[in-house]
Amino acid sequence: MTQFRTENRSNFSWNCSKPAINQIMFIILAWLFAAVVAIHNLEEAVFLPAWSERAGRWHRPVGAKEFRFAVFVLTVLAGVAALIATVQGRESFGAYVLTGYALAMLLNVTFPHLLVTLAMGRYMPGTATALVLNLPVTAALLHQAFREGYVSSARFTLAGPAVVLAIVLLIPTLFYAGRKLLPNTGRASG
Repeated sequence: MTQFRTENRSNFSWNCSKPAINQIMFIILAWLFAAVVAIHNLEEAVFLPAWSERAGRWHRPVGAKEFRFAVFVLTVLAGVAALIATVQGRESFGAYVLTGYALAMLLNVTFPHLLVTLAMGRYMPGTATALVLNLPVTAALLHQAFREGYVSSARFTLAGPAVVLAIVLLIPTLFYAGRKLLPNTGRASG
């Protein structure tokens, strides 16, 4: 019969201190954020171009290929932001980019998704994932980031809106790049 050695157990210890658990929670929420952005953007990529043809003043018509190009790049950027934030840690450039992106997605829940859905009286693609996924995950990520010192209120007051503005300005640039890189993007075509 084989005997297992049990001496030297003191060399192994479970270090589950509260700061370590909170750091793990931030990392989990960062990657969960990237995942819900991907799911949200997938819903929009499939349904929003055709919807935009009938949205009137609420959304200009956008071609399927250019829109899908833009949301693909934005999805990749969410993953890159999560990676940089988790590697660089507290009070880092990456932490502010990630939380700024989270602020943008949190604002995106209300406008355009919820407000346009209510104003038009019909569903705007992305509203379900915005409410069910983006809202709770971004709120939890931002809460954890402030709670654990990944971002400070003073710096986030500047960095958060700056990232939101950068994303807003990037979107038409991505549409333009999508039109140029993927020619013949018929409106609302698959």
